[in-house]
Amino acid sequence: MSKLLVIENTKIKQDSQGRYCLNDLHRASGGNPTQAPAQFFRNKSVNDFVQTLTDMQICTSPVNTIRGGVEQGTYVCRELVFKYAAWINPEFEVKVYQVFNAYTQGELQAVNQIPKSFSEALLLAAELQAEKERNAPKVAFVDHYVEVGTSKSLREVAKILKMPERAMIDRLIQDRLLYRQSGALLPYQTAHSRDLFTVKTGTAEHGHNYTQTRVTSKGIEYIASRYASELML
Repeated sequence: MSKLLVIENTKIKQDSQGRYCLNDLHRASGGNPTQAPAQFFRNKSVNDFVQTLTDMQICTSPVNTIRGGVEQGTYVCRELVFKYAAWINPEFEVKVYQVFNAYTQGELQAVNQIPKSFSEALLLAAELQAEKERNAPKVAFVDHYVEVGTSKSLREVAKILKMPERAMIDRLIQDRLLYRQSGALLPYQTAHSRDLFTVKTGTAEHGHNYTQTRVTSKGIEYIASRYASELML
């Protein structure tokens, strides 16, 4: 449930690192053979874009290909999803943006997961309750561990939540909560407005200025509930 993303009635699979299946997106767009992922990657501008994502460390390993099995396909980071959607046509690009915005803000249930029958509604309710019960102990742990009004570094948050630090940061970047600028991780304004992060600036002992993004208690609760079933060890 935590990874369910549906575009035009097509479920978009994700790999273990949160990349999205481009083959599913191709099917969601209508499945035109001339717009298949293989055709997309024949564009020099696309390959240049992939190299730029890698060089700027916006996401690690932007493209991953799985061969064989039910998960077979080409999986890409969020930025490449948007570039692919724009390559398809403007209408599909807008649709993808809308769905991803709803997904990031936790509104996907209302937008894309409306049950079509009573049996589907019962199944959905059972899945939601099961996920809530799985995450409850982890969120409760945060409530007891983190004092309201305090903030923690990203590394401290990863240790508190028992999440791999790099994987946690990658997901925050992919979900457009953080971005890299001049080597520093900074929050997008939308995340800042929800009080998930605070930015600390100052001068270190050696005289150099520094900028550090810290996670508020509300932000830690959000990360725990949003990524608990996926990243918590």
